[in-house]
Amino acid sequence: MERVDYESLIISDLLGYNNSKSLDITPWYQRRSVWQTPQKAYLINTLFERKPVPSIYIRQQIDLEHERSIKEVVDGQQRIRTIVSYRADEFAAKHPSHRSRVKYSELTPQQKTSFLSTSLSVGYLIGATDQDVIEIFGRINSVAKTLNPMEKLNAMHSGDFKQFCLNQAVSRLPFWRSSFIFSANDIARMQEVQFISDLAIALIEGLGDYSPTKIKKYYKDFDEYFPHEEDIDGRMESIFRMLVAIPAADFSDTIFKSAQIAFSLMVVLDARRAAPPPTDRIRQVIRDIDSAVTFAADGAERSDPRLLAGFTGGNLHRIKTRLIRDEVLKEALA
Repeated sequence: MERVDYESLIISDLLGYNNSKSLDITPWYQRRSVWQTPQKAYLINTLFERKPVPSIYIRQQIDLEHERSIKEVVDGQQRIRTIVSYRADEFAAKHPSHRSRVKYSELTPQQKTSFLSTSLSVGYLIGATDQDVIEIFGRINSVAKTLNPMEKLNAMHSGDFKQFCLNQAVSRLPFWRSSFIFSANDIARMQEVQFISDLAIALIEGLGDYSPTKIKKYYKDFDEYFPHEEDIDGRMESIFRMLVAIPAADFSDTIFKSAQIAFSLMVVLDARRAAPPPTDRIRQVIRDIDSAVTFAADGAERSDPRLLAGFTGGNLHRIKTRLIRDEVLKEALA
């Protein structure tokens, strides 16, 4: 192969190639897998929001029988199929300017123009033989690192609950970084998304064990539609509005930089949403509990036994310790 030339291709031109049958979406080496609706809707929403999507790779061939150029899709089959099917009104997707999902026909003329003029990155494989194409196809579709469970779950789902948790986690990035609740490496491995998923479930169902199985079930059950989105979004906004009003050092310099202890504070603040405690009161409780736990760990007499049981050790994600922290924090904020 000589080289790969990268160019921009707008969606209207891509659709034109498909309509003129000069685009081969299913060469012999391509997988025949088909995306489900949530995956399709997620891609279209990504395009609506002008977020980047992976490059499409194309090899140009000459059809000698019809004397025309054929663009053979080496990688990007499902993305192209999704764009074509959305233009054909086969499914609806979220649009930033609409409250509910919309089909292509329901977009305004300006929104249609914006969608059709969206640029896609295309890598043209120049001088590629069949052997080159097979090698490139294999390299593109191989996984370069071992994924953790949250990364695997994120890769498997593209629906409503996944989008909700991802968007919530990303929007709280300044708080995660300033409070040191999650390190840069934690964020790179999507630990904050896992945290938000767990928190959302707690706000819906009440306190329980941290459960990867339950999180996985939520991703699956609410792939198509997450009915609690508006409620949980408002409640999380209220929680984080209170948290960002607190100096970051109150977290980073205390036991409340522990994700599980911060989790418990968030759940209790949500329970107090009808009558939110003032910021100074929350700060005082954080400092008091941090000091009390430190003294208890040093063997102080007459310390509350709940402090060591609920705020220290390696089982802070279990329901037993979560219930202890919930009780202590509610009493302190009463």
